[in-house]
Amino acid sequence: MAGAGLAVVGTALQALIRNPLAEPYLLGVSSGASLGAVTVIVFGVTLFGPVSLSVAAFAGALGALLLVYATARTGGRITSTRLVLAGVAIAAVLTAVLDLLLLTTDRGNEARAVLAWTLGGLGGVSWDTLWLPSAALLLGTGVLMAQARNLNLLLAGEEAATTMGLDVARFRARMFVLLSLVTGVLVAAAGPIGFVGLMLPHTVRLLVGGDHRRVLPTAALGGAVFLIWADIAARIVAAPLEIPVGVLTALCGGPFFLWLMRRSARRTDERGTA
Repeated sequence: MAGAGLAVVGTALQALIRNPLAEPYLLGVSSGASLGAVTVIVFGVTLFGPVSLSVAAFAGALGALLLVYATARTGGRITSTRLVLAGVAIAAVLTAVLDLLLLTTDRGNEARAVLAWTLGGLGGVSWDTLWLPSAALLLGTGVLMAQARNLNLLLAGEEAATTMGLDVARFRARMFVLLSLVTGVLVAAAGPIGFVGLMLPHTVRLLVGGDHRRVLPTAALGGAVFLIWADIAARIVAAPLEIPVGVLTALCGGPFFLWLMRRSARRTDERGTA
């Protein structure tokens, strides 16, 4: 569920802001969700009962995305470059606040639990909590599939999408709230597992093309399979020690991110030469 959800969220974000480098971690959504969840763990907040962690993670994800969106908006317009830069900056600030919470907490058990959780892993997940990420995944994927045509329109650019009758600003706002909900729930369940939402959408587009009616379900399947194999590797590579699966996805995603940046730079240079 976590792998499928992260891949779907990454696919939608890349279409919404028309940036191939977009993913929940890069835009600060995952950092906001982590800060919300860690706050609940450190201070023992149980205002919403057993779903307090998920509620706090969702609130943090939504707050981070709104802050990034407001920071990147200038003159009523948002460019993908400003959005990515704002996301990186906000993510850095939220991560610093999270580290400050860890350093200042007086309870060592909570600090150790938070440290293990922030690396991203599936070892602490139980069947009792599976229903929540499952519901978030089904809801998010269902809504995005219904909006696949509008996501396709955004690939042609904002002006073209507006000409075709799409209210881009309102559509983006609704989708950002939905993606924050899904990301918050997934981060609350498994921690901030990075780069799944970056790698899988590009891999899937190479196989099935750019139509989101095919990309979204294929990305969900690919993300699920990838994270399952990453988790298996995390359990056997250093057995009996279990490596957090987020460490392995980062080891895969870091080189992929650099390759993607170089490919985007080459394409830009080729267009300039032409």
